[in-house]
This record gives sequence, C-alpha cells and structure tokens, in this order.
Amino acid sequence: MRKIIFSAVALILLVSCGDKKTSDKSMLPDSSGNISHVSVVLGNDLWDGSVGEAIRNILGTPIYGLPQDEPMFSVSQIPASVFSGFVTKNRTILKIVPNKEAGIKFVDDVYAKPQKVITVSGKTREEIISTLNANADKIIETFRDVELKERLRQMSKSNHTHTSIEEKLGLTIDFPSIYRIAKESDNFFWVRKEITTGTNNLMIYTLPFDAITRNDSVVNQIIKVRDSVGELYIRGRQDGELKANGDKIESYMITENAYTPFHGETIVDNKPTLETKGLWDLKADFMGGPFINYAIEDKINKRWVVIEGFAFAPSVEKRNYMLELEAIIRSVKIK
Repeated sequence: MRKIIFSAVALILLVSCGDKKTSDKSMLPDSSGNISHVSVVLGNDLWDGSVGEAIRNILGTPIYGLPQDEPMFSVSQIPASVFSGFVTKNRTILKIVPNKEAGIKFVDDVYAKPQKVITVSGKTREEIISTLNANADKIIETFRDVELKERLRQMSKSNHTHTSIEEKLGLTIDFPSIYRIAKESDNFFWVRKEITTGTNNLMIYTLPFDAITRNDSVVNQIIKVRDSVGELYIRGRQDGELKANGDKIESYMITENAYTPFHGETIVDNKPTLETKGLWDLKADFMGGPFINYAIEDKINKRWVVIEGFAFAPSVEKRNYMLELEAIIRSVKIK
C-alpha cells in the first residue's frame, strides 16, 4: 500500500513539474515600452567605449525615406547589475554578455510577452563588435518585426467597420476606427487620420496587370502611376483658386524629384511586392512628407493592388507614423 501511495505522489509531482514550464510561460506579464525603443543591457564601461559605439551605429541607423534623419530605434542603456523588475518587461532587449564564447541568440518571451531578447556574447570587445556587425541586418529586422506586430496589435483593439473596401476591391485591411474614408470610387480609397500636427493617410487602389512591367524602369513606372493618381484624387488646398493674373492654380500631390526614391522587393500577403519609399509634396503648395508604396502582384486576379501610406506631420518626428502605416499595409488580405 505504501508503495502504491508513493508511486501516485511521484506521478503527480512528475506531471506538475512537466506542466510547470508551460504554466510559467502562460503567466508571464505583458511586455511594455514605447514603440521603436530598445533596452540595451551592458556595463557602463562597454557602453561608453567601442562596443556601445557599435550598438548605437546599428540601432541608430537612419531610416531611409524621411525628410530629416531619424534613427531606426531609440535606445536606453541599462547596466546588468540593475537589470531586474520592471525594466525586464520591455518588448525588445539587446543583452551584451562579455567574457563568454562568441555567439548570438534570439529568444522569445523571456521575462514578458510578447518579447524578443537578443543576446550577444564574446570573450573580448573585438569579438562582441564583430558579432554585432555580422548580424546587424538581422538584429534590425528582428526588432522591426516585433514593433510592426505590436503596433498592429494595439490598433486592432478598435478596428474599422467599413465594408465598402472589401466589396469594391476584394481585400481586407486592418486600421483603427479613428481613420475615416476621405474619398472613394469603384477602385480607389483615400483613408486618413487626424494627428496633432497634420494627417496620416492611406491610398488603396488597383491597376491592370499590364500597368507595371518588371524591368529596369520599374521605379519610374511606379512614380508615374502614383503621380497620376495624386493628380486625380489628392488635390491641394489652393487647387482651383485664381492667381493674380486670372489663371487657375493647379495643386496636387506629386513625388519629390530632388530625392531619389528607395526601391526594393518584399513579400506582402505571401505575394511578390514592389516596395518604394520617398518624399511627396504638393504642386503649388508648401505641404510634403514621406511615403511608402507597396505594389502587390495579384496574379490570381490579374492585377496590381497598390497600397500607399503617406504622412503630413510638419515639425515632428515621423518614424512612428510611418511604422503605423507599414503595419496597416502588411495586414492586407487579398481575396
């Protein structure tokens, strides 16, 4: 009888221990922190020297396509000796571990959830810097992915209820209910949100499949399309007013030709996508700002789905406004 009782207790303890890890994970607190902010855990001596400089160069990489230089991430340094309690709950953490074998680890939900902790180690400062530089792109991509998902999660708490976008364009896209439809037609939507100093905007429209051809001039094709769409739908404040000589003012959104657009390729909704970033302005006006344009190749429906985000936010940083627009665009699901 005693053996039976002992075996039953042992089994209960074994099951309890086996479940403990899952239970602990599920009971992690919610992560916190400002958007595009990374906590860097390392000693003051490393932060003030070449290791800290390497970290600042990576995380502080200027974002292409903004009117003024803005860093990819804001950074706060925390000595390992005080890294405990609330400060461990930040969503994105970069830990530097000296005097250990050189390497890098990417781990989810260590102290909170959702959370990404990247640990870089090395026996010397040179090894740490070498590992950081060799993985710079992956570090940036990993943290940006976390922030895009977090921004979308925050916005999903109050998603819009417009049905006309799905009905007319055959797609769904998530954006907060604070955004309103400013203009729409059979295949075009302009959606905007008022912000403190201006507006955050989205254009959603479709093009025939032969409107864009993949060749050496694809960037020029995309710019030509967006300028024609801007002329048709995004008119300036003084458009139609008369000049002193009696001529009508023509004011509409165009691409800033003094700034070379960035062009690359990415994947959105599991579809090949042409990505273009640059600056826009209003002809015959004093408004402008950054834009990010995604032309999604919809082979099934033999068309291009174009979704562009552009911000008008004078005198303030635009990084997080553009991150929000990118997060919204990447939520699209094409039917």
